[in-house]
Amino acid sequence: MTTGLIAGVDEAGVGPLAGPVYAAAVILRRCVRIDGLDDSKRLSPKKRLIVAEQVRQSAVAFAIGRADVAEIDSLNVLHAAWLAMRRAVDALSPAATQVLVDGLYAPPFPCPARAIVQGDATVASIMAASVLAKVARDAEMCEWDSVYPQYGFAVHKGYGTARHLAALKEFGPCALHRSGYAPVRDAMQEEEDT
Repeated sequence: MTTGLIAGVDEAGVGPLAGPVYAAAVILRRCVRIDGLDDSKRLSPKKRLIVAEQVRQSAVAFAIGRADVAEIDSLNVLHAAWLAMRRAVDALSPAATQVLVDGLYAPPFPCPARAIVQGDATVASIMAASVLAKVARDAEMCEWDSVYPQYGFAVHKGYGTARHLAALKEFGPCALHRSGYAPVRDAMQEEEDT
């Protein structure tokens, strides 16, 4: 039986064309039950906010990490996500003695770590981290919407929807766009060619 402070870790925002990548680390009490806890992708935005508040109130510890667009462009999105995860784990108080990460691989942490495929659908602490990371990233993208209203970030959160791609083509990329992603590169090339 595993003992100690086990943190679940997950990221949000690897796929979008714009915005930072976020990660959360959550240490839950063994006996805690959070109503409606699930992978963030399976929860409505309203339900995510409710579950996130329950997680914050009932967790032993939680922390958020992020990597900005410049870090995504220089490191690549996978390593930027790992950086965000490490920042989240490093910010935990009390510190985790073990980390469980959603996915195939676990980045280096200051304590033992294990990757769990589909952990965001099966492990409560990873589900909780999934929700906190998604809620935090969505909130930031809504803030950016007031700076760059022409892109519709509050609606699609930076993902490559038809509306976002049309705005990218019409207005070109902004400082929030990831230059390593093909639609953004294409838009940058079109601006250079005109």
